[in-house]
Amino acid sequence: MLSGLNDSQKAAVEYIDGPSLVIAGAGSGKTRVLTYKIAYLIAQAGLKPWQIMALTFTNKAAREMKERISHLVGEEDVRYLRMGTFHSIFSHILRVEAEILGYTADFTIYDESDSKSLCRTIIKEMNLDEKTYRPGDVMKRISSAKNSASVSYRIIGNTDKETNDLTAVFTEYQARCRKSNAMDFDDLLLNTHQLFANHPDILEKYQSQYKFILVDEYQDTNYIQQQILLQLVKDGKICVVGDDAQSIYAFRGARIDNILNFQKLFAGSKLFKLEQNYRSTQCIVKAANSLIHKNVKQIDKDVYSRNEEGEKIKLKELSSDREEASFITGDIKRRVNGGMSYDDFAILYRTNAQSRPFEEELRRNGIDFQIYGGQSFYQRKEIKDVVAYLRLIANPDDEEAFKRIINYPTRGIGNTTVSRISADAQERGISLWKVALEVPKCADFCRFISSMHENLYKVDAFTLGKDVIRQAGIYDDIYSSTEPEYLSRQENLEEFINSLREFVETRQEQGEPTDMMEFLKDVALLTDRDIEQQNKASVKLMTIHSAKGLEFPCVYVVGMEEDIFPSPQSTDSQRRLEEERRLLYVAITRAEKYCFLTYANMRYRYGKMEFSAPSRFLKDIDRDLLDIGGYGSRKASYPERRQPTYTTPRNFRPIERPTSFRPANTTQPQISQRTVTTSSPSFSASNNNTTFNAGDQVIHERFGEGVISAIEGTGESTKAVVEFTYSGTKKLLLKFAKLKKK
Repeated sequence: MLSGLNDSQKAAVEYIDGPSLVIAGAGSGKTRVLTYKIAYLIAQAGLKPWQIMALTFTNKAAREMKERISHLVGEEDVRYLRMGTFHSIFSHILRVEAEILGYTADFTIYDESDSKSLCRTIIKEMNLDEKTYRPGDVMKRISSAKNSASVSYRIIGNTDKETNDLTAVFTEYQARCRKSNAMDFDDLLLNTHQLFANHPDILEKYQSQYKFILVDEYQDTNYIQQQILLQLVKDGKICVVGDDAQSIYAFRGARIDNILNFQKLFAGSKLFKLEQNYRSTQCIVKAANSLIHKNVKQIDKDVYSRNEEGEKIKLKELSSDREEASFITGDIKRRVNGGMSYDDFAILYRTNAQSRPFEEELRRNGIDFQIYGGQSFYQRKEIKDVVAYLRLIANPDDEEAFKRIINYPTRGIGNTTVSRISADAQERGISLWKVALEVPKCADFCRFISSMHENLYKVDAFTLGKDVIRQAGIYDDIYSSTEPEYLSRQENLEEFINSLREFVETRQEQGEPTDMMEFLKDVALLTDRDIEQQNKASVKLMTIHSAKGLEFPCVYVVGMEEDIFPSPQSTDSQRRLEEERRLLYVAITRAEKYCFLTYANMRYRYGKMEFSAPSRFLKDIDRDLLDIGGYGSRKASYPERRQPTYTTPRNFRPIERPTSFRPANTTQPQISQRTVTTSSPSFSASNNNTTFNAGDQVIHERFGEGVISAIEGTGESTKAVVEFTYSGTKKLLLKFAKLKKK
């Protein structure tokens, strides 16, 4: 079974005696190691499939691994393997144990738009200013609190009033979710953590069931995911696979410290390194290495390739973003004429806003393209309307689904009636549905939902879905016009019906349930990292974050300019600047054969043309591995080295979160400490008779706990650069900051 593995891969697969950390360099076959290790546990170690839990970050990755494992051990064994995303696995556990937490097993899972809609409703009901309390921003604060395992429902604001308001919104939001028998994505993690923490007997049941736990992309885990693993893992039977050099999701709560400190948290851990890159040419791998080695704190590894040497990375200077788009489009056309396919190309950018000139230039040249990270199919209005009907049929207490479709298609139930229902529900502490049952104007609607609810488990998802679409009037509404907008909606509706049919057929083949509840569970757990493919050959446009895990023969990394890449928000923090460098490392290592780095001297930004400077990261790449100029008449000048604007903190001490689940007697992984020389301003300042120094632990009313990394300026202009635990890096004028020493 293991004959197709190299020595490093084989060693990582065969070790099952304790916890292990597999550091997998880009293109080194980490998925291969995970799949073979699971197959090895079943075929050689004697574990049953249902005794193994394998956690991934995308449903797509889970499906692909299951398929590979089935070829090794057989489909029958794989059917009972507990493999999927953190949210899908834990949602299954929560449905089994729902009653203990005060839910029913058919609870709804709110997506981002549902959560934001509920938050907006609460803010409005509390008569709060939506410009001050933006629903999106408030939901980010709520999410951050939950992912920090907070159950106190207290969010620190800038003032006492703001603190009280935010806390009140948080508390009411959670109460309304519970009343609607609903959880949001963050609740799936928080409630699992609380379930295990408060019910030792249930924790012991799952510890006994899962004899071995495996985790993919461990560098992307957040605090609460790590805490759940510390709860679940018994006898050290865990293997995590990841790459600290590809940790790029801090903005979502991912903590690189999880992978750097793994051996400290799991006693007796063994470290394996996968260092052979099978994807890229030697030149691309060497260039990526020369870049990432500039980072200070990382697990030492020497990634190499035995593929062909390949072409140097092409560094190209263009006069403007328009010329940048024109140059890349021309290069794609030239290469396609030489025999390549449009599927072979990816244009990667730091922010979504950079896609416009490429879209226009590709469209002008008649080149098909696909934008990743755009609106998901299941986020389109007509699809959300249908899914809302199905959600309400499955769970009549679902408040957001009720409000979305109570008057769609139009049935004479206006805002006044809905407002009265909402007010009555609030006053009586019951769901909107229970009130609507008593309202004559809603009688027909309630009868329809109730009749469909009776068929929830009697017919398959395809049959029920078709009946709902027809009988609710959705089909007639969408097919009532031949306008282009309606044609697009009609195509989407037909595609949704196809998805129901495909779901049922696939489940029937696998001998699994085909009812609507199962379909809704799948839809609710789709993630934005599950890329939707299209059939025709097309150039791929996406942010670098979206490109994680993908690979292409030819990659163009565009907009390599200061204040774009690295982003302006990262340049005053060593930690964030190093993540930006890791992001470029990810971009370069997506390329198999050809890689371009381009920058423009002028770029249209904020409504006007602005001059740009080359990214400091370009100087981090070994010059011998760059073809400076690439194709075309303009030769790029090698950008001058820029001094970093961050300051290395003195006596920096990270703030540890207390936990009762941390094992003792642990050892550290092999982490190198590289020295970065920077110019340091004054490291002390005073405010309100308090003297602050770099390294001081402080508390801010709004941003919470943090550590001062630098002091800048003098007198009344003195500023403190503070690395906050949950709020990121902030530069605060000490005169007004109201900082307190911890």
